[in-house]
Amino acid sequence: MNLELPLEAVKGVGEKTAEQLHAAGLDTVYDLITFLPRAYEDFSEVVAIADIRPGKRTIRAHCEKVEIKRVRRGMTVTTAVLSDGTAKLNAVWFNQPYRAAQLKGDDEYYFSGTFEFSYNRYQLTNPSAEKVSDMPVSTDRIVPIYRAIKGLKSQLVRKLLIELRPYVRVLPDPLPDGIVKSQKLLPYAEALLALHFPKSSADIERARERLAFDELFDLLLAAELNKQSHASLKGWQIPFDQVAVKDFVAGLPFQLTDAQRRAAWEIIQDFERDVPMNRLLQGDVGSGKTVVAGLAARQAASSGFQSAIMAPTEILASQHAETLTALLQPFGVTVGLLTGSVKGKAREELYKQIASGGVDVVVGTHALIQDAVTFHRLGFVVIDEQHRFGVAQRQQLLHKSDHMPHLLAMTATPIPRSLALTVYGELDISVLNERPKGRKPILTKLWSPNSRSQLYDLIEEQLAQGRQAYVICSLIDDNADNELKSVQAEYKKLRVGPFKHRQIGLLHGKLKPAEKEAVMADFASGKTDILVSTTVVEVGVDVPNATVIMIENADRFGLAQLHQLRGRVGRSERQSYCYLVMSDSKAPSKRLREIEKSNDGFHLAQVDLDLRGPGEIYGRAQHGDLNLQVATLGDTQLIARAQREARAFVTANRDLLQYKQLANQVERYQRLTKLN
Repeated sequence: MNLELPLEAVKGVGEKTAEQLHAAGLDTVYDLITFLPRAYEDFSEVVAIADIRPGKRTIRAHCEKVEIKRVRRGMTVTTAVLSDGTAKLNAVWFNQPYRAAQLKGDDEYYFSGTFEFSYNRYQLTNPSAEKVSDMPVSTDRIVPIYRAIKGLKSQLVRKLLIELRPYVRVLPDPLPDGIVKSQKLLPYAEALLALHFPKSSADIERARERLAFDELFDLLLAAELNKQSHASLKGWQIPFDQVAVKDFVAGLPFQLTDAQRRAAWEIIQDFERDVPMNRLLQGDVGSGKTVVAGLAARQAASSGFQSAIMAPTEILASQHAETLTALLQPFGVTVGLLTGSVKGKAREELYKQIASGGVDVVVGTHALIQDAVTFHRLGFVVIDEQHRFGVAQRQQLLHKSDHMPHLLAMTATPIPRSLALTVYGELDISVLNERPKGRKPILTKLWSPNSRSQLYDLIEEQLAQGRQAYVICSLIDDNADNELKSVQAEYKKLRVGPFKHRQIGLLHGKLKPAEKEAVMADFASGKTDILVSTTVVEVGVDVPNATVIMIENADRFGLAQLHQLRGRVGRSERQSYCYLVMSDSKAPSKRLREIEKSNDGFHLAQVDLDLRGPGEIYGRAQHGDLNLQVATLGDTQLIARAQREARAFVTANRDLLQYKQLANQVERYQRLTKLN
């Protein structure tokens, strides 16, 4: 059996059909067999016409009369009178004139469709029709519905899968037999047959459990193997300098939270081992990740090691450099900033300082991974907002050391436990789930766009007390065909309207780096009262005097992003406010009500994961598609089962190459999820 056989070799696949299948990304027999239904319609119960009720129904009948009418704009309506001996009913098809020729003669058919009241009468609308003498594809059964990629019809997929059914029956099982038995799973071939040709809802559930287990097992086994591979690496050992750490903590103008202390101690312990650290520091907005990274950089510097901190934007890199300079300079630890804005002689001088060891901590953007950057003794790498960097970019920075440096990946997007176990399974995880003492929860309120004038009054109250405000929009330029607010239009409106007496700044991604810095400097120093911005301020921007953020078209954002944006305020002891303005005056969704009720980023991340999938949290562009057709990363029970089996597989030192299909998928996940 050749699963790599091109679909052109399958009966019923001509040139035109092959084009359709290729456009949908289906090239081989295996591609089609593993193309799973997205939903099901239950037409398994055949009812007599005399007993029919509204809803999705299947009848067995013959056609007494059929006719075609042409109506406006070339549209056709085909109507038929169907009879099964108990009664008669009307069926109607729109733009399907071929039905008239199909239904001629005395043949009996299964008709499956929606029986409804329409056009002043009850009728069966757009039903499928298949001869009783043929093996039904779309009727008299639970009918699978497939994704209509590039217009691909479910009817065509079902028809071809009947041809491929013998292949499905004898598919080899990708999982070791012992795992299938111990987990009481359906055999792989049976599971696929049950999904493509289900006999009952219970069949579908058992089949989905089997394939979901496979997907999670593959992902978790990849993480375990990445972890095992990492454990064999040799890194720098950085001894614990208790005096240096104590002095650093004593010099802080605030007390560390318990969560910060725990995370810092975990990093210090990792430093002492000769296996390089591979740790993710995830913290809610404003939980103080930069201070933890600064403490670790101080520890590294005390043993003569350099640290590199890479951030995704110049604004964030500049902010980190400023914060770290204030934290580390009193201890003689030098901090350098390398971004695209550093040019000419200043850049060349910084290159020399990095290469000679004259700079202890280098903060930068992608500029850090350029060939011209050579480190003297790089021992510690921090990648902030790591999901914004690709695997290759992270590796380029790590390769700038003779030994594998200790890696701390940081994210301000809290990650649900289920996602952490699977996608980040190879990492040790530290969590900052406490806000600094004295910080008040941000008061969040949803607003109708019709009540904007009252909202401006509330913002003005804060400005009158000497505070500052953000106004966030999601587009840069006006677009007549798009109802989203653009920052430029909003900036002009506020300048001549409700806030014409205020100083207003404009910030967006198309500004040159120097212009961005000037705008941020004016806002940070209090020269501007309101900053109208795109989501470029989403992460890391820290202006304690800003107490109000207003987000236009808030319903167009994910919860994780709204929570990040909300975190631009509430960075001092003063009460702060977040106003979420809807696109229209309809009732807000349950999703948005969650952010109004909760300041807990971990709770909101779980809600986002359940509603929108892992892409929102994990980052799509640089990791590729996880391609989970069945598994959900919120199924903690199935994840726990798959994790136990993955760990047992690695502990038993089993040879993955014995299982070709499993090995291919695991290798793919290893590439997608590896952080270093």
